[in-house]
Amino acid sequence: MSITDTASGSSIGHRIDTAVVRSSRLSREGMLEHLFSAAFRGLVYPQIWEDPVVDMEALALKPTDDVIAIASGSCNVMSYLTADPASITAVDLSPAHVALGRLKIAAARHLPDQKSFENFFRHGNLKSNTRLYDRYLRDRLDSQTRAYWDGRDALGRRRITRFTRGFHQAGLLGRFIGAAHLVAKLYGVDPRELLNATSIEEQRAFFETRIAPIFDSRSFRHLTSLKASLFGLGIPPAQYEALAGDEAGNMTRALKIRTERLACGFDLRENYFAWQAFGRGYGPGAAASLPPYLRRDCFETVRRNAPRLTIENESLTELLRNKPDGSLDAYVLLDAQDWMTGLQLSELWAQITRTARPGARVIYRTAAAPSPLPGKVPDAILDRWAYRAEENARLTRQDRSAIYGGFHLHVLGEL
Repeated sequence: MSITDTASGSSIGHRIDTAVVRSSRLSREGMLEHLFSAAFRGLVYPQIWEDPVVDMEALALKPTDDVIAIASGSCNVMSYLTADPASITAVDLSPAHVALGRLKIAAARHLPDQKSFENFFRHGNLKSNTRLYDRYLRDRLDSQTRAYWDGRDALGRRRITRFTRGFHQAGLLGRFIGAAHLVAKLYGVDPRELLNATSIEEQRAFFETRIAPIFDSRSFRHLTSLKASLFGLGIPPAQYEALAGDEAGNMTRALKIRTERLACGFDLRENYFAWQAFGRGYGPGAAASLPPYLRRDCFETVRRNAPRLTIENESLTELLRNKPDGSLDAYVLLDAQDWMTGLQLSELWAQITRTARPGARVIYRTAAAPSPLPGKVPDAILDRWAYRAEENARLTRQDRSAIYGGFHLHVLGEL
């Protein structure tokens, strides 16, 4: 079902509730889950936080491959176009994410040149972007996507003007990062100063002397003990529990470890995720680290292959129910399985296994290190998939976003 087929806001809310809500509405957990569901109905991720370079290494995409993926901010699926697969079908429960992905597809196809595309999605803060939208994109969008970007925010501004005011600072995640910068400044730290470091050693010194003490403060520990405080990271209550575990203080330690790796696990010149977190945008200059789809040398490939990408407003399991047996080669689940019950996981993997061709690959990430599948998905299904433990450990280390505990790859039909 496409966004143009979506019936109403209530049906959208029901889909997201189904994905997120596990507890009674009257319980404390249920109220938190419904609060997260409400927050997730708008734009959450202006940029996705999974490294598409790692994804493409794991998936080893071929020109004959048909891919299914969760879209989120769609940086991933747009980047997969550089690997030249036969088709990519992306899904997302958020109409805002679907509208963003469809805007990117239209922009790759119809903007006049690479510079216009770069201005729109790399910079996202130029007055000329609304003129580009009105001249080249608006009339080439489906009616629902056009209605979304022409629609008004709470202040009466067209949503498309987010691309003139700093798109990377928009959405739930963009506002969360802004709030984190404000909190840091209350402790006397400007996170942007990290970006002045000229070596990993300088990055580490800044983290240890300026950022780490914030995590060690009593007030910060109290703040992160509140599950709702991390909704801006797209972490629902169930995923909070997976990341924090049962011991008090685990969440603060987990966040500190992930932030340390983001701040000093990779050279800043090679890690656009660090620039997004500490600089609230991509780095300057022609040599800046960027997602593959925004690289100048990839633009013509992305433009040529953009018609192969479609984005649907649907759950992954429901979309797969309508796919023929043995019709797909690659599946990208992001971290969605952290949200799922055992029944939901079993239904999803039954559909994945039915629709997979021999040698198909499935990748996903998890907040904690272990895979959530053993003990929840029937052995009769899991035993058909080889789990690449050593490769997964290596790819987890390579993931520049640094915020996940584990990267996981399964391959169908290997012994």
